[in-house]
Amino acid sequence: MPVPTIESIMIRDPLTIAANTRLGEALEMMMQRNLRHLPVMNGEELLGVASDRDILLAEVAHVDLSDHSSLKIGDVCALDAYCVSPDTPLPEVLRGMAERHIGSALVCGEDGSPLGIFTSTDACRELAQVLEGAAG
Repeated sequence: MPVPTIESIMIRDPLTIAANTRLGEALEMMMQRNLRHLPVMNGEELLGVASDRDILLAEVAHVDLSDHSSLKIGDVCALDAYCVSPDTPLPEVLRGMAERHIGSALVCGEDGSPLGIFTSTDACRELAQVLEGAAG
């Protein structure tokens, strides 16, 4: 059985969010669309990736500050997003996510723009399919 590349299973054209979006707005967007990770853009440039956990932790940490509502997603996102090329083998991506203890990998083009996203939920879905195929 050939090893799939991340391009064959990534979620294409991921929803992105502008770095200057307020945290509450970002969390609402994620909840409405049932997302846990969003690539954060500074104009046309990838700034990082934000998780729902990043937002919730930031809100809890800043609950007593008067400027809480002024926090932006670009202030709390992970700036060192794990980016891989579309032809990266799936096992390499999975290993990279596990080693970094992260829940997503961004699939980026040569210019650094996000082409897709792969999350731990996608990994579980793929594993279930493999196991079902092996059992059948």
